[in-house]
Amino acid sequence: MENTKDLAFDTFCKLLLHIFISQTEHTSRAERKRRDSFGMFDGYDSCSEDTSSSSSSEESEEEVAPLPSSLPIIKNNGQVYTYPDGKSGMATCEMCGMVGVRDAFYSKTKRFCSVSCSRSYSSNSKKASILARLQVAGKPPTKKAKVLQKQPLVAKLAAYAQYQATLQNQAKTKAAVPVEGFSWGNYINSNSFTAAPVTCFKHAPMGTRWGDISEGVRVEVPNTDCSLPTKVFWIAGIVKLAGYNALLRYEGFENDSSLDFWCNVCGSDIHPVGWCATSGKPLVPPRTIQHKYTNWKAFLVKRLTGAKTLPPDFSQKVSESMQYPFKTSMRVEVVDKTHLCRTRVAVVESVIGGRLRLVYEESEDKTDDFWCHMYSPLIHHIGWSRSIGHRFKRSDITKKQDGHFDAPPHLFMKVKEVDAAGEWFKEGMKLEAIDPLNLSAICVATIRKVLADGYLMIGIDGSEAADGSDWFCYHATSPSIFPVGFCEINMIELTPPRGYAKLPFKWFDYLRETDSIAAPVKLFNKEVPNHGFHVGMKLEAVDLMEPRLVCVATVTRIIHRLLRIHFDGWEDEYDQWVDCESPDLYPVGWCQLTGYQLQPPAPQSSRDSQSSSSKQKKKAKSQQYKGHKKMTPLQLKEELLDGEEYSFLQGASDQESNGSASYYIKQEP
Repeated sequence: MENTKDLAFDTFCKLLLHIFISQTEHTSRAERKRRDSFGMFDGYDSCSEDTSSSSSSEESEEEVAPLPSSLPIIKNNGQVYTYPDGKSGMATCEMCGMVGVRDAFYSKTKRFCSVSCSRSYSSNSKKASILARLQVAGKPPTKKAKVLQKQPLVAKLAAYAQYQATLQNQAKTKAAVPVEGFSWGNYINSNSFTAAPVTCFKHAPMGTRWGDISEGVRVEVPNTDCSLPTKVFWIAGIVKLAGYNALLRYEGFENDSSLDFWCNVCGSDIHPVGWCATSGKPLVPPRTIQHKYTNWKAFLVKRLTGAKTLPPDFSQKVSESMQYPFKTSMRVEVVDKTHLCRTRVAVVESVIGGRLRLVYEESEDKTDDFWCHMYSPLIHHIGWSRSIGHRFKRSDITKKQDGHFDAPPHLFMKVKEVDAAGEWFKEGMKLEAIDPLNLSAICVATIRKVLADGYLMIGIDGSEAADGSDWFCYHATSPSIFPVGFCEINMIELTPPRGYAKLPFKWFDYLRETDSIAAPVKLFNKEVPNHGFHVGMKLEAVDLMEPRLVCVATVTRIIHRLLRIHFDGWEDEYDQWVDCESPDLYPVGWCQLTGYQLQPPAPQSSRDSQSSSSKQKKKAKSQQYKGHKKMTPLQLKEELLDGEEYSFLQGASDQESNGSASYYIKQEP
């Protein structure tokens, strides 16, 4: 099924004529059936007496506050549009109080504006009759009879108007206030930024179901340019997309951007065109342009012909994509943040947008926690460590606490199967790896232990703890490990071993000096997906040195599938190398959609003080991994080079293509 609906010209014209047709002009059943099969406007039914309402009885009984007859109201209660301009005979619906053109009203007596109102009135009359019979019989009204008793229509309408106003006030009160006034819309508009499309994030909601939602798509949204007490809607078009967020412009404003507004496409206030008809909601043109057109029918025909809208089940797809299999109280194995070489048991404390707050099982006050995505390679099912030979910290808790249960193994991200029977990684082999304690650096590293199922324990040369407590586990297919020479050929700064004085660093000299061999190139993951990222794109990214934080970020470099993520407002030394398919990257608007708190760019005052406090901040960020003293690239360079500069081979450049490329340097014999 296509994700957007095309509005064919002839079908749409017939639809509008069908909406505005008078009671005396009947349409054949065959023509109605052909229009209904169009799908997009299934809720707009004929005014003919033999036409059944598309609205359910429950929807039809919803009271709507009376709307001023001076407005060009498009009322799609499932039946009719009315333009009460005073030039035609007028009538007032005895059920909902709607004022409209008499000839367009339902039934021969013209007492009701729609089939829904007629049915609702009849239903209420039956209930009133039952109540009257009970009272005539001299019996006191039962509880059921009291329920049947209705308030007068005027009182109900007044109460409904007050209820709507209360809801609006509550919505304003409960609306999330951006941290320090940050707004993605203003940030993007004022700087002409581009955001990474939702399709770049397969793990995010709608990441694989986004379809061809793009500029020009029409939607129905609340009309905020209106003083009515009830919530009314109007059609708007997408002017610009930024992740989940869309810049919308009401139909009729043409090139006037004065009332443009940003809205999350996956939010509850955006609907496909036709939703108002099926839901019995009124369409009202914005007050600013009410005088602009006298014939809204012709305007809509012109503007919506050939346009696209959201699929009718879009909101259902959004809801389905935000269902997460991990539940609170599930037990998992996760990396021990104080000793990377081992795992511990932790319990899922909360799930937000697929991100898990894990509390280590031995934490009595539940403050010893760790944040990660449910697809993170850092979490595993209970028993994983034992199955592959990974170090594991046994819990002092001898049995599960009440309510806790092991997460099923099928919930965890599967790794690719590897064949370790032939040529394979061996202990002592050299390679290059992203340092998990300093994600801005790719370092000289050594395979310290080969585990089962393709897992490797790796240590950073020159800075390893004597007991190996800072070894870390990567799978052989991990995009965070690279063959010898990767940084050199791609012009990335390679961090040499701490204390290594023979600079500039040369791999072949180092291999001879340490009597080591490089891991064969063919054993590394060479797959480069068509990820869609480009330099300069904005996104929301986890600060993996403080993984509870999701920050405003920018893609600053692309090396095949490797992305350099810069946190806006902070120095480059806080940048992090991240894989293009990392579950720690999200589209613009993800935090708003899921309710997660977004960290805005650092304010100017913070930027000015970074130069003097960057080392202290970096140290503070590394407190997550206690007991490991890591040096930043800047500190390392100051200590090792004493003012000298690194030099690189020329001829290599950032590979910003999304396809596969030969980017591994050839090994000398």
